[in-house]
Amino acid sequence: MQGITSAGFASLTFDGTVGTPVIPRASSKVYTFIDEEQKTVEELRIWAASNLSVSGPEAKLSDVKPMMFFNLTCQLVGKAKVDRSSFLLKVWDGTKCPYPTWKVPVEAKELEGDKEVLHHLRNLTVDVLVYDNHVQLAKSLKTGSFLRIYSIHTKQASAKNEDLSSHIEFHLHGGTCYGRGIGILPENNPDVEKLKTFLECVELTDSQNVESMSSLELGDTSDNDTDLESPLQRCQQLSATVLTDHQDMSNTILKTVLNSRAPQQYRIRAKLRSFQPEKLYQSVKLHCSKCNTLQEVPNGDAFDFILQGCAATAPNSELQSMSWYESVIWTTQEEKQRKIAIHFVKHYEMLQRPENTLLMIEGGTLKEIWKLTRRFKCVIPVKSTEDDLELLDLSAPFLLQGNIKYYGCKQCSTPKTIKNLSSLAEKREPSWEPTEIAQVLGIEPLQYVFVMTFTLVDGTGALNAYLFDYEKFFQIPASEILTNSFLQQKMEMTMNTLSPPGRKLDDLPWLECFIRSYNVADGMKHQVYYQIFDTTVAEDVV
Repeated sequence: MQGITSAGFASLTFDGTVGTPVIPRASSKVYTFIDEEQKTVEELRIWAASNLSVSGPEAKLSDVKPMMFFNLTCQLVGKAKVDRSSFLLKVWDGTKCPYPTWKVPVEAKELEGDKEVLHHLRNLTVDVLVYDNHVQLAKSLKTGSFLRIYSIHTKQASAKNEDLSSHIEFHLHGGTCYGRGIGILPENNPDVEKLKTFLECVELTDSQNVESMSSLELGDTSDNDTDLESPLQRCQQLSATVLTDHQDMSNTILKTVLNSRAPQQYRIRAKLRSFQPEKLYQSVKLHCSKCNTLQEVPNGDAFDFILQGCAATAPNSELQSMSWYESVIWTTQEEKQRKIAIHFVKHYEMLQRPENTLLMIEGGTLKEIWKLTRRFKCVIPVKSTEDDLELLDLSAPFLLQGNIKYYGCKQCSTPKTIKNLSSLAEKREPSWEPTEIAQVLGIEPLQYVFVMTFTLVDGTGALNAYLFDYEKFFQIPASEILTNSFLQQKMEMTMNTLSPPGRKLDDLPWLECFIRSYNVADGMKHQVYYQIFDTTVAEDVV
């Protein structure tokens, strides 16, 4: 519209990305656009890709920090469909990101790209999640092509585990604000020629190449003559796990770890002899970061029982359709004629689209609530009092989002009335993040975690190490594992790879891990415990 300078002025505009369909956007209903003009547009696109730059800072992966927006010149080595509105691009620029990066979970069969290249560069590539209007172009990209991705957003992973405090994600959000998009660079682009020269040098000296690794990088085990395998054999076996930090630490044999005082940190190379619990779903617990307690995840029957008790009380008609929410009431056709109230939270006195809507329900059954979560972004079960709506007993979830139930700590929470949600509704763009909702409602949220015990051996000793992990080790969110059969299968396959049932100890894969030792006082005794940290399963394990 800014280009329309006078009455009668008309224009055609085109997407400037090389390779996308040449479809004019017209300011007039009547126009002509011939084949010769289409060729001109295509030529201009190629010229622009080499000669014009969209405003925004250029950065290498080695320069990135959380909460940055930057342009990245890179090579595409892999791609995969994630869901209807997002697509994964695996890219590299020859430099290493200084932070551990989030790996988008996708099925191996969905990932396009040379498997050897993906494995070789697994610690140098980053996963960029592309959304909305950029998905169609992302699907058409050829692996090996050179790209300039404009206005990538880096953000810190949404997890409270201190092991994930430096973990970042890469996103290309929808829309075209600030030049956001993907440009395909031609081979003769000067930046491409420079990048190709640099990447060729990186490939020659890449630390992923086992043959070129020094003994320090692999961990010098020459003093361990009772180990399961010789140092040469160990060098020839890639680890089934990857270290995400402290790469300068050298390996320590388990005998030394067991004979050393706590607290300390170690880099070890060992095999997983056994693990507990064997039924993997039992490893998922709820953890309170404030009081440090662990508890079992409640089953659906407990939630259903609480809902049935609340359904016996009819909704308070005086608490319907307030200034910040709109209420709908109906009576069921069943014998008891149960009344259900749904309160849709508004934004600037307007209802939002279902995928952005937070609603509250009272009098609903578990089945009815699950139906609502499939359509609306957030669902909060509530009950009426004389003065306001309030949360149910904290044995029930305070929020449901998709298939995930969010619980609060009974010991650390001081629940507030629902009217406190109105402060979030007044925000410019309410995101309805579970942590924000919990905060305004006085809830100390419980975090889903994996809690397991690994018995690790290396020929010099054996120790039990705890795995306390939100999503880093398995690259699977603990919050989703109980409701996602694909993720359950992926986790089971991972554990069968790390510790294959029925296999001899010598045939098990090596795991490279960081562990920390710490003291726990039990009466007059002090017990030493060990915990795995800054370690993740290698991408090619499953």
